[in-house]
Amino acid sequence: MFWGEGQLIHNGKYKIEKPLGSGGFAVTYQAIHTKLNRPVVIKTPNLSVQNDPEYPKYVERFIKEGRLLAKVCASPHPHIVQVIDLFEDDNRHCLVMQYIAGMSLWKFVQEQGKLPEAQAVKYIRQIGSALVKVHKQGILHLDVTPPNIMLNFEAEMSNDKAVLIDFGIAGDMSPPSSLSRTFGNKAFAPYELIRMGKGSQRHPTMDIYCLAASLYYAVTGQCPINSFDRKLDEEELVPPKQLVPSLSDGVNQAILQGMALEAKDRPQSMQEWLNLLKPPSLVETGVQESVTSTEDDLSTEKGVDYTKLRDYLAAGNWKEADYETYLVMLQAVGRQKGDWIKDEELLNFPCTDLRTIDRLWVKYSNGHFGFSVQKRIYLEVGGKPDGKYDRAVWYKFGDRVGWRVNQSWILYSDVTFDTSSYVGHLPRRFHGGHIRCRFSSLVSRLVKLNI
Repeated sequence: MFWGEGQLIHNGKYKIEKPLGSGGFAVTYQAIHTKLNRPVVIKTPNLSVQNDPEYPKYVERFIKEGRLLAKVCASPHPHIVQVIDLFEDDNRHCLVMQYIAGMSLWKFVQEQGKLPEAQAVKYIRQIGSALVKVHKQGILHLDVTPPNIMLNFEAEMSNDKAVLIDFGIAGDMSPPSSLSRTFGNKAFAPYELIRMGKGSQRHPTMDIYCLAASLYYAVTGQCPINSFDRKLDEEELVPPKQLVPSLSDGVNQAILQGMALEAKDRPQSMQEWLNLLKPPSLVETGVQESVTSTEDDLSTEKGVDYTKLRDYLAAGNWKEADYETYLVMLQAVGRQKGDWIKDEELLNFPCTDLRTIDRLWVKYSNGHFGFSVQKRIYLEVGGKPDGKYDRAVWYKFGDRVGWRVNQSWILYSDVTFDTSSYVGHLPRRFHGGHIRCRFSSLVSRLVKLNI
């Protein structure tokens, strides 16, 4: 290792704590940002490859990729590790990233055994949502495997999350002498990724296979068969449902389609695959039977038609449902679209209509979204039942529901419209500007009505 425990680097900005691991190209360290007293991870090229004739080219690519990842992180995503800094110290190029508390999916399954279906799907959908964003920017991860999926348990277990780390910079640049020349972990990679050489064409289906294989591992506790063995020796992939009979047919099929041997037979985009991977049913997730009635109560005091809202929610069209919530709430207070709901209107919002809107959100999100969910979280972080504004509490609430990421409030364009987002992330649209004021009024009304 190049640095020792306690060593200060980059003019004392970072203090090395311990090495975390080493690969074919890079070594990673856990360190402390000395001024912020914040844990970080620092990745830097290995000493063992510096004598390679192609080393300057690899370093150039390392810097380029680091800047590209920083661009991805310019609009933060809760399930992508954040790039903090890129610098050179003592002729060593360093990439500084967010430290994720917790453990990898690989280690967690090794210690705990196979995961419940709902928990496994939750984590994989979170990583899938991150990859949707990454793919839109023309970037592939190429190593979406359990060791690179960190489970952050810093928050309460009801709000734990998966974070995608290590964007394969090392894999793409390891010199010929390196033992890690091939991309990906062979147990989780498609055969075309394992044998990929210089100039080979890449496609999102590679990441889809890796993520589906990671889900296979999470729900069965076993690594899937090597794709090379499937291709060359015609060995069969054991369906996960054969190993776990209680696994739902939908998740079983999503895994098998995502792990189709040939790329052309897989879903062609990450979003397409996520659409196959529907969240488990209410019964499977243990949600109370009181919210699983097949008939919806669309009661209203103001003649509002909640059919469209119900249909959007039932179909999982969260963005459309969020906007429809804004429209029906305007109708409930006797106004038309084009203006925000006022504080006094929220303080006197019709009781029946507020219950109907909340009940629909809670039911069709399996308890993940809804006004009552947001109220519960707000009170848990120290909010007052009267909704009185407290800056520290408001910031904690924003962090918990994902409206505030890396100490910055997100724009509406950065809202995540699926259940891989934070618990309580939606509804969001009705708040408009000055969100903290309107939310305080809503909390006060919800408490008063015992919703």
